Amino acid sequence: MSARQIYLLVCAVGIIPIALSYGLAPQTSLGFLFGIDVPAPNGVHIFRAVMGLYLALAVFWFIGFRKVSVRQSAIWSAVIFMLGLAAGRVLSLLVDGPANWLLETYLLLELAFGGVGILMLMRRD
Repeated sequence: MSARQIYLLVCAVGIIPIALSYGLAPQTSLGFLFGIDVPAPNGVHIFRAVMGLYLALAVFWFIGFRKVSVRQSAIWSAVIFMLGLAAGRVLSLLVDGPANWLLETYLLLELAFGGVGILMLMRRD
């Protein structure tokens, strides 16, 4: 198994519980994790759509793990996804101040996985 495959597998497996925590039962999980009240049906709809996006990317990363023909594109998508989330979180920290410790942990992980992904793109298989 190559380093690129391991990277994509870890990204895919790691994002699944986060996706499910956002969308499976958002009124329960987001209240428990972050103290967020999610009004139905609009708030639930938005968080389930986010879950769908996260799960769709996890599927693409699994495909990239298995198929060399899409591996580079899958890594690009992971880098853009991770660093895009990190950029939004940094903006929120600057504008809104500190967040829940778990969200700040997500920021550190997103920066790390974005950076590792860039390294994966720079190296040869």
